[in-house]
Amino acid sequence: MTRLGFASADFRSLKSFQKELPMSLVQLAMAARVHPVAAHRIPTLLTIVVPTYNESANIRLLAKRLDQTLGESGWEMVIVDDDSPDGTHAVAKGMARRDPRIRCLRRIGRRGLSGACIEGILSSSSPYVAVMDGDLQHDETILPQMLTALREGALDLVIGSRLVEGGDAASGFGRARQWISQMGARLSRLALRTDVRDTMSGFFMIRRDIADDLAPQLCTDGFKILADILATAGPGLRVEEVGYSFRERHGGESKLDAKVALDFLGLILNKITGGALPVSFVAFALVGMSGLAVHLTALYAAMQAGVDFVAAQAGATLISILSNFALNNALTYRAARLRGWLWARGLLTFCAICSLSAIANIGVAAWVFEREQTWIVAGLAGVAMGAVRNYAVSTKFVWRS
Repeated sequence: MTRLGFASADFRSLKSFQKELPMSLVQLAMAARVHPVAAHRIPTLLTIVVPTYNESANIRLLAKRLDQTLGESGWEMVIVDDDSPDGTHAVAKGMARRDPRIRCLRRIGRRGLSGACIEGILSSSSPYVAVMDGDLQHDETILPQMLTALREGALDLVIGSRLVEGGDAASGFGRARQWISQMGARLSRLALRTDVRDTMSGFFMIRRDIADDLAPQLCTDGFKILADILATAGPGLRVEEVGYSFRERHGGESKLDAKVALDFLGLILNKITGGALPVSFVAFALVGMSGLAVHLTALYAAMQAGVDFVAAQAGATLISILSNFALNNALTYRAARLRGWLWARGLLTFCAICSLSAIANIGVAAWVFEREQTWIVAGLAGVAMGAVRNYAVSTKFVWRS
């Protein structure tokens, strides 16, 4: 059956709501003892959540395409915008004034795709909720097919997949990014123990009651909410994948960067450890590992130059603190990134926090070096001392997350 066939079938099911209404809406209002204006609202069957950041060039066209696919009634679009500097929220609210099916949630002081999706889902009262990107890369014409599959009652989640029959990602990804996406999907399948092929998809539809139950256990950090849903729900979730062709981005810039990779790895480790490791701590720790490489390199250079070990350890510690602050500000805490004066104040606060750990770091390292006379072991012992403390205090007082 073609995609158009599916779309036509479910389009008729959406229109059936109108036929079931009584001829007189006023009589309906009187019988139900509700205000006549409320009687004009046709029940919303499907909420489409669109998380956005700098998508002002795309959301009008997306709404138009949804209207062409789903018809005039039975659906709504919730745009959850992370206070985009390009004014996406202003565009969305202008659309909402003209079309009551469109709503906008503007988030201040917090960012992240997963958190935006969760808030959008929880704002819905529809029986079914879809999540899709605002960049027009997801094919909205398969939404009726996904909705039909859920309404038949045998499924809890339907995924728009690029990795099953009928799916393709070649036009939307370059060769390198397509390979990275596929490798990420394979890794997550192993880690999450799922048969789902496209665990990295950002395009899916779920029963809202299922999403409501899972929401308190989902991570608001991160980029790949579908993988989180699959891991949290476990093997009892009834899932089907529907193939679609991933399209080129219409406007704006891609959000895929090093932070997304860190978030995804953090999510995998978070789920493997049963939630013991927060997603952001994993990113913090990975940045710390890079700082470790910086620390050991600086320590080695100083020791080769004949510097006393205590002085060399102190200098290496300072250099690694500066490196860790810069990387954490750019990656781990990107949503709360510090700029200008706040950057300088944050750096001073971070140095003050780390200096307390550094005292223990240097003392422990010196103690180990006196006994082992192995600089690398001593350096590792010192660095390990402050990781957890630095994360907890920095999160609260530097980036105030």
